[in-house]
Amino acid sequence: MNAVIFFIIGLPLIEIYLLIKVGSFIGAFNTIFLIFFTAISGIYFVRLSGLNAIKSGFSQIVKNEIPIYEIISGAALAFAALLLIIPGFLTDIFGFLLIIPFTRNIFINLFSPNFKKKKKDRNTFEGIVEEENKDWDTIEGIAEEEDKNEKKIK
Repeated sequence: MNAVIFFIIGLPLIEIYLLIKVGSFIGAFNTIFLIFFTAISGIYFVRLSGLNAIKSGFSQIVKNEIPIYEIISGAALAFAALLLIIPGFLTDIFGFLLIIPFTRNIFINLFSPNFKKKKKDRNTFEGIVEEENKDWDTIEGIAEEEDKNEKKIK
């Protein structure tokens, strides 16, 4: 509840305070120009990073691997774009930090502690599953691949 109140009331107050302080230091028109410049340049960089994440995700799919890191990274880039569209300097700082891959990894590890990267493969995650009902049925067996071109005689 406290985090919701902060984001609804506190964040706009901080943004307004920063806009007034920066506006009094560099001027009103320069502040407005800076807000538009950070939004446009940030969206451009998010677009480039997003295209790289999509390209990397497709290469993982071609290798028959699940692109977990690329999915999480793409979601972080979408959130960075949202932060950069919102006018204000504090949200722009966090948006630009999410664009940079090094700091994006720090944020991903900070906000999702259940995901730990394996040292062998950077795109494989281990997760902790917390379920109340642990009476799972396990099906064991042997799977064989069937050749569809082979003629069957009945």
